Amino acid sequence: MSNENLRRLVEEGVSIWLDDISRERLRTGNLEQLIKEKDVVGVTSNPTIFAKALSKGAAYDDQVRDLAVRGVSVEEAVRAITTYDIRWACDVLRPVYERTDGLDGRVSIEVDPRLARDTEKTIAEARALWWMVDRPNLFIKIPATLEGLPAITQALSEGISVNVTLIFSLERYGQVIDAFYEGLEKAREAGRDLSKIASVASFFVSRVDTEIDKRLDKIGSAEAKALKGKAGVANARLAYALFEEKTGTDRWKALQAAGARPQRPLWASTGVKDPSLPDTMYVVELVAPGVVNTMPEATLNAVADHGEVRGDTIRPYYDEARQTMAALKELSIDYDDVVRVLEDEGVEKFETSWNELLGTVQKELEDKA
Repeated sequence: MSNENLRRLVEEGVSIWLDDISRERLRTGNLEQLIKEKDVVGVTSNPTIFAKALSKGAAYDDQVRDLAVRGVSVEEAVRAITTYDIRWACDVLRPVYERTDGLDGRVSIEVDPRLARDTEKTIAEARALWWMVDRPNLFIKIPATLEGLPAITQALSEGISVNVTLIFSLERYGQVIDAFYEGLEKAREAGRDLSKIASVASFFVSRVDTEIDKRLDKIGSAEAKALKGKAGVANARLAYALFEEKTGTDRWKALQAAGARPQRPLWASTGVKDPSLPDTMYVVELVAPGVVNTMPEATLNAVADHGEVRGDTIRPYYDEARQTMAALKELSIDYDDVVRVLEDEGVEKFETSWNELLGTVQKELEDKA
């Protein structure tokens, strides 16, 4: 039996993905249970999630012991461990992939975040991960840095499905959509089947509020306080408006006629950071057809328990979203600076988590050698 609140979300056109993975979750059948009972149809991962999974329990011990006996490098060990989990998750979600004709049932793995500012290495890493996992329902996560944009295009042109991550600004999102179109155009020229190439664009939500609310607190006026907790949702709603605008162009219609599917907007960073805000806010306020919402398990459970799904909460609120962003500008909140800081911090946080992951695996290898 699926949950009524989550079922309503699905009926409104939202695909529910879980923002978490672990060997324990796979081994116990928990992921299969979430598919059946919580309408989960996809999984996203990142270095932080893997670092957390490896630091708990004994699920990885046997594999780590074998890797230690073989004397592999820590880099190779991390690749072997993470791709094993992703491959397993892809197999668990394969029936969903088949049932939805490739729309959902997707599992994402991220390129080494230390490569985020290096186009050629990102492309090489995307190819390597695509080859290692070797599942049609895989997404390779590539960050939406300026250097990542041509890597996104190249990967898609080669038939590699891409989850574009770390998108904060509307300008960058527009560039991501253009990179997606260019990749499909090159794939079409190469004679590839466009219906087999998929992509989502992960637009981060809660981190926008975290950074802007910090600046609003410094201002401290009544006007500033009234805008707290509103920027993240407004920014995402305007991203959906841009998605609608771009999918109305002749460029997209030509690709669609050749078999292409839209690059769906994906709401990421949907766990509420400010305890004074409703814990389901970044889900129930961002409902519209054809979006993905990837949730930490706590957020998924909160929506199941008390999420109030009330239809489309994006398209009727475009004007309100524009007014929110205009009001922030009037208070001298520098949007361009906010999104630059968030992108830099995002890359830095993932690099830190990756280094923690390397450190954890190195210690495990040494302990079991």
